[in-house]
Amino acid sequence: MPASKGPDFPIHVDRNRLPEPEWDFPNADIKVFAKDSTPDFPPMKEAREGAPNILLVLLDDVGFGWPSVNGGLVRMPVAEKLAKRGLFYNQFHTTALCSPTRAAMLTGRNHHTVAAGVIQEMATGYPGYCGIIPKSCTTFAEMLKHAGYSSAWFGKNHNVPDNLTSPAGPFDNWPTNQGFDYFYGFISGETDQFYPSLLRNTTPVEPPKRPEEGYHLTKDLADECIGWIRQQKAIAPDRPFCAYFSTGAAHAPHQPPLDWRGRNKGRFDMGWDEYRKIVHKQQLDAGIIPAGTKLTERPEQIPSWDSHPKEQQELFAVQAENYADFLEHADFAVGQVVDAIEAMGDLDNTLVIYILGDNGSSGEGSLVGTPNEIMSLNGRQPSIEEAIGFKDRWGLPGTSPHYAVGWAWAGDTPFQWTKQVASHFGGTRNSMIVSWPEKIKEGGVIRSQFHHVIDLMPTLMEVAGIKEAKEVNGYIQKPIEGISFAYTFEQANAEAPSKRNLQYFEMLGNRAIYADGWIASCRHGRLPWETSGSFSFADDKWELYDITSDFSQAVDLADKHPDKVDFLKSVFISEATKYNVLPIDDRFSERLDVTLRPSYFHGRKQVTFYPGMTRLPEGSGPRLIGVPFTLTVPVEIPDGGAEGVIFALGGDAAGFSLFLWEGKARFHYNFFGMKRTDVISPEALSAGKHEIVVTFLPESDKAGGPAKVGLSIDGTVVAAGRIDEQVPQRCGTECMDVGMDCISPVCADYEDKGLFPFTGTIERVTFDFAGVKEPTGMERLKLATAMD
Repeated sequence: MPASKGPDFPIHVDRNRLPEPEWDFPNADIKVFAKDSTPDFPPMKEAREGAPNILLVLLDDVGFGWPSVNGGLVRMPVAEKLAKRGLFYNQFHTTALCSPTRAAMLTGRNHHTVAAGVIQEMATGYPGYCGIIPKSCTTFAEMLKHAGYSSAWFGKNHNVPDNLTSPAGPFDNWPTNQGFDYFYGFISGETDQFYPSLLRNTTPVEPPKRPEEGYHLTKDLADECIGWIRQQKAIAPDRPFCAYFSTGAAHAPHQPPLDWRGRNKGRFDMGWDEYRKIVHKQQLDAGIIPAGTKLTERPEQIPSWDSHPKEQQELFAVQAENYADFLEHADFAVGQVVDAIEAMGDLDNTLVIYILGDNGSSGEGSLVGTPNEIMSLNGRQPSIEEAIGFKDRWGLPGTSPHYAVGWAWAGDTPFQWTKQVASHFGGTRNSMIVSWPEKIKEGGVIRSQFHHVIDLMPTLMEVAGIKEAKEVNGYIQKPIEGISFAYTFEQANAEAPSKRNLQYFEMLGNRAIYADGWIASCRHGRLPWETSGSFSFADDKWELYDITSDFSQAVDLADKHPDKVDFLKSVFISEATKYNVLPIDDRFSERLDVTLRPSYFHGRKQVTFYPGMTRLPEGSGPRLIGVPFTLTVPVEIPDGGAEGVIFALGGDAAGFSLFLWEGKARFHYNFFGMKRTDVISPEALSAGKHEIVVTFLPESDKAGGPAKVGLSIDGTVVAAGRIDEQVPQRCGTECMDVGMDCISPVCADYEDKGLFPFTGTIERVTFDFAGVKEPTGMERLKLATAMD
């Protein structure tokens, strides 16, 4: 067999246009009466004989240096077991960020080609960045559906446009309209593991249990995935399935199940500098990285472990322990799914693709770590004193933690930098494991061909026997830009040259171009833990690496080969122009502003909601952060009084809630769990009809600045307060609710009351955004007195 030839997968679906034309009953013989006629029933779609089941696993925010299968110290026995009976890829690449990697993987096209140049919450109005995957770039699930597969998606979807996530739709960008028969998971970049923002297909659902009852999202996803696979095989045992299992782990918030906490206590006391040395040696000893691979130096911007006092080191050790607990449980959950397939007798003909991370380790947790990652993403970093105050609660419900940057750097051993930094492998190098016992006869071997996440779709199409379609669902298709890596499944091709010899990388201004063993890299000014601000592109400096002999990008050859650098820079511009990378944009939290994207609410001076309106995502709702508004709610209180939530935005990560507590009207503002402000009426509301009004007045246009809050009952100001710091941009991944507080509680006082529904009657909830004025005269005096 020639070295370049891959496995022989016969073509099953070779049609230019999908779906096929409707069945016109060509063999039917229709007479006047059925007894004289011959039927010709439309055939069911059938996969090619021997087509494998597919289990695609994608973990989140896992760097190359964490998993034990990569030589790291986080114990992942399921990954190790699969690698021992399959192939381990040590030169597989992602895009350096969540949404872009996932869109590229789903479609087989570069992330800018499919409008995913950045995460959905930061989409802007350019072809490569608007967040809407073009219909001309169909997904692998759509192709598999036409080839006789059933398919389902469990877990994270970060590819529905942020402004199109409401119950009003449209839903054509959701999984069930992109080829998947079923979806159970969440559609944002992250979600709370104890109080997730869950959806079943397109319908919001509440988690089946509470955290005190043992609920955890990763376990729930595994149970749902196993149940779906068993159902498919019970009903149609000969039809192959494609299960896409996409955990929220190990993205922040780092929240392991309560019964997995503490399993790594004391295992990271050596600190991040020593961790890298230990892991680098283990990687070399195991042959995971080539002999002679250098350990790259710590950037000067990241403090050494020894530069921190003991109290801070103790906090940092807890952060790593908590993360390891979280990631180890995710691997365990993957094992449960694999074991279920094996118990059904289907594992031999199941292609398991286990991708250990959608980008490198995340440096978004600040230099000291953060008890609330949403706060950091808003551009507000915690002080070390604030972080230490959460040490004993790190990872528990009510916290949304993320480790310090030093651990992100350590988690990308032996490479430079972290997530977001697409110029270096610390941001883009993620290992991949492929197991398929029926076809891949080798076990425990390494494949070192250079490949990219866009290569997954053509690989799945090849093994399923599907040729590229010219038209799908009426849309002319853009060419698939990925290259199948199925040729590497053959032992004869173990050392075959990579079929991918050119690939660009770009994320938030960080950029690189790989060509025939060389990579030119340019890390742009903003650091991964700096979540706001822009920097001059004129100050950028390009580096050059020969990765045929320098696996870790440790030796910069730019000064020795300036002509090579100039040539590769010109290639980058050519690729950037071709794939919609331009215009390059380095803004981060500034792009979280929901008004940057089209909305049903933009420009409206008044918005009215009614009881029953729940789970409206913040990105698809009216902007309620940093703007003046008057919130007016006519209510009716029954005899005996009432309690419960009238309106809520956000959850335990951040937000505000208007509710009745002990019969009194109460406005509660949650600033990332760090500061809380209450404005409460002095008297309980009597039975009958009342009008509750909240006036919210930012003191300036500065994001995150202070604000005044006034509370009126039946036209009289009864209480007021001042919020020292507002949420700058977004409250997180939760929603707006009328009449209850879905998912997690904004105010911890009612966390044991479930959704805390309002027990009176709400007529309507109206937000006025025009003409909001400060009180005058006697009301101003009452307001000032209340604030004092």
